[in-house]
Amino acid sequence: MKEIVVISGKGGTGKTSVCAALAYVKPDEMVLADCDVDASDMHLIFQPKVHKDEPFFSGVKAVIDPALCTNCGKCASICRFDAIRQDEAAHFVDLLDCEGCGYCALICPVNAITMPKQKVGRVFGSDTRTGTPMAHARLDIGADNSGKLVAKVKSDSKALATKHSRDYILVDGSPGIGCPVIASLAGADLALVVTEPSISGFEDLKRVCELASKFDLKMACVINKADLNPKIASEIRNTMKHRNIPILMELPYSNDFSEAISLGKTLVEYNAPQWQAQFERLWEKIIKEL
Repeated sequence: MKEIVVISGKGGTGKTSVCAALAYVKPDEMVLADCDVDASDMHLIFQPKVHKDEPFFSGVKAVIDPALCTNCGKCASICRFDAIRQDEAAHFVDLLDCEGCGYCALICPVNAITMPKQKVGRVFGSDTRTGTPMAHARLDIGADNSGKLVAKVKSDSKALATKHSRDYILVDGSPGIGCPVIASLAGADLALVVTEPSISGFEDLKRVCELASKFDLKMACVINKADLNPKIASEIRNTMKHRNIPILMELPYSNDFSEAISLGKTLVEYNAPQWQAQFERLWEKIIKEL
């Protein structure tokens, strides 16, 4: 079982479009994992039939029982995050500000503060309309622990791959270099970076390459919108050559990316003559790298 993680240093490079097109051309060889839990959108393209829907709990927050609180104010005085407020009856916790350190619960003289686990999202197991099993999740608004939720999605995807005897797990990672990306990259066999020839795209590409190198991961690159800025595209090629990262494909700028997404289709479905052969070749190159 091999795991390919598709990442990008920034949003808007076409990462999800590339990942979805690869999944469409080889639906019987893989399991999909949507690890962009903050803003998941693979389900919008593949319209999955959900067969597992479970809450995900992670992390703790302080809760004050007003019936026990004596309004002494010790908890508020030591909260370095200013998460504890006071009304006439008792103190209470602003959960958006609470970091779950637990110090207030330790010093409360009447044990009025507990630290229950928090529901931070939901995890799903689904069958897509193409027959590819998919593990995905949704992080609750304002919730923490996106990295742990990503780890859960990856664990579920491996279970699906074993159950359905699939050789590959294709992961749609998050943009950026934060916790969800780090969790997505852990244990991967190949990081496929989708970039674009813009100033921000190039700078963020270098950052995400630095991150992946910390994991000693095999890497490959796809340059999307390669004809948009020839000068920066050339700089990307030189940087990838210097880092010994192969560029597997360069894709031209095309309105097909946004138009296909708006219709809930992959690039290959939207314009097969233009994209089918290209993404089949890209998949072959990925397997060769593995």
